[in-house]
Amino acid sequence: MSHYLPLARVARLVGVTRSTLQRMIRDSEISTFDGEVEMEELLRVFPDVKWQADGEFERVEEIKRKAFGKRIMERVLPDKEVLAERLFELGKEFAGAKSMLLHYDQIFRWLEEKMEAVAEDDSGAADALQSLRIWLRRELDEAPAEAERGKALLAEESVMRIMSARVLVRPSGHEFFVEGNDTILEAALRAGIPLNYGCSNGNCGDCKVRLVSGQVRKVHPHDYVLKEADKANGTMLMCAYTAITDVVIEASVAGTEDIPHQELVSRVKAVEILDQNIAALHLTTPRSQRLRFLAGQSVTLSADGSSGEYSIASCPCEDRHIELHIRRDDTAFARKVFDDLRKENAVSIAGPQGQFVIKMDSRRPAVFVAWDDGFAPIKSLIQHAMSLEMAESMELYWISDRLPRYQENLCRSWLDALDNFQYTPLDASAGESANIETILKLHQDLSRADFYVAAPAGFMEKLKAAALGKKLSLLGWHVEIVP
Repeated sequence: MSHYLPLARVARLVGVTRSTLQRMIRDSEISTFDGEVEMEELLRVFPDVKWQADGEFERVEEIKRKAFGKRIMERVLPDKEVLAERLFELGKEFAGAKSMLLHYDQIFRWLEEKMEAVAEDDSGAADALQSLRIWLRRELDEAPAEAERGKALLAEESVMRIMSARVLVRPSGHEFFVEGNDTILEAALRAGIPLNYGCSNGNCGDCKVRLVSGQVRKVHPHDYVLKEADKANGTMLMCAYTAITDVVIEASVAGTEDIPHQELVSRVKAVEILDQNIAALHLTTPRSQRLRFLAGQSVTLSADGSSGEYSIASCPCEDRHIELHIRRDDTAFARKVFDDLRKENAVSIAGPQGQFVIKMDSRRPAVFVAWDDGFAPIKSLIQHAMSLEMAESMELYWISDRLPRYQENLCRSWLDALDNFQYTPLDASAGESANIETILKLHQDLSRADFYVAAPAGFMEKLKAAALGKKLSLLGWHVEIVP
């Protein structure tokens, strides 16, 4: 019997990212069937892998934990009822496999009896049939060379399926895992996938999706009343259900036009002085009202009559944590951040706004260019791309002009941990032409690349012209103008 594994789970088993596997599939290094990998193919392509090895996947997860400062992919046991149901489903699957093996054993015995009967009727065929019987028995008794690795793989996958369930979103094709006691909505948001939702507590019905396949369990009550037609169609609220088995849901991924304007009051978690001219403002939103936004967007902050618009520097997957980079200038809000704001002070947030967001359906190489504190939206985009494991490769170029590269240790930690990440610091004093040449020198053909640039308009236009000259598509050009 063939055993197929979904791509997301293969990535965990062998310790590489999904983007790496997708590149291997595109280059015909690994074969798939309906988006899944057969176990023997997996053993063939990764002959040296040791299950639970500290591969690139684990390094990505460690970077996420350190960068996001919150629980991501934490291995906690699910609720006992969920755990019992997963064990029951896995038991049924193993029982089915055992039944099939017994059936195959009966077929083999039947074949032996038939061969004996033929040998009695035809003495000339007796020797050939005896040789065939001996060969069949030997092949069945001898364990194949990959048996032990195959057993280890199946054991590891079984543990993964007990600890978490995979969710596939159609038609977008995004995948994520439901860990611990998370609902499907919580797991999607932790993974950085912006599925539509509203109140997140079962009142509005905005997180309705259709269950295409798999089993779910209701873990939270909800006041929203589903119509009978919706129930018959498999509709459920993501905020109220968790996944028991691997499931497929039909849901739309939110774009900038789908996220409503929001107004909420946050609390200061910390004001982190990164340099005398730049501070990281860390805010925490209320438990009942997290901010919905896409990486790269901005918000308007206000406190005690002063206000300012700033790009969000944190990932949407960071739950209630919002990070913003505040440059010291003559505005009242900047002066307040540097001089007056203290922990637990109230800061109002209004937004989000902006179209400088990640392409959720892209799996192409991504080039990020930040100028001074244009690093804020770029940082958000990079962390979102990491969370989604979407980019085939990532390059970051950070140009310092009037500000230092104030979070360079973070960039270097990405460089040290990720095989598909490159970081290059640049100085504006080198000149625009020299810096553009450095950014583009690794690329002769940019037709498969996405550029995300947060820089002054003049530099941006020159970089755009040079990139288009190397076949960059306008669809791959995404920009945010910074002063």
